Amino acid sequence: MNTAFLDSWQSRVLAVLRIVTAYLFMAHGTAKLFGMPHVAMFDGLQLMSLVGLAGVLEVVGGALLLIGLFTRPVAFILCGFMAVAYFMAHANQGNALLPMLNGGELAVLYCFVFLYFVFSGAGAWSVDAARRRR
Repeated sequence: MNTAFLDSWQSRVLAVLRIVTAYLFMAHGTAKLFGMPHVAMFDGLQLMSLVGLAGVLEVVGGALLLIGLFTRPVAFILCGFMAVAYFMAHANQGNALLPMLNGGELAVLYCFVFLYFVFSGAGAWSVDAARRRR
């Protein structure tokens, strides 16, 4: 396999991972805060509740990740947020070490993808990269 070709695309594929992850993550927040997409469980949600504040983190953090601004610190915060979300909402339902059984797979996956962004940065096509070039 031609690793030079793969290496030349690494930063761009990292950016695609960041953009897609941020877009999917933001949808959780927009569902909570704006009802788009509509999820009945979030009807009547109070902004100053734990779930409301989670929605703010998802929208604001997701938007910053989407454009690649302050990627490392934002990803660090979101990584911790997802770890807390897992242990508060999923692990206490039993089978803490088996997220497939407690519905926490997505929280764990987001947690570790965000942890990866802490170390990798935003990749190409980001405000962070544009700021470094100036």
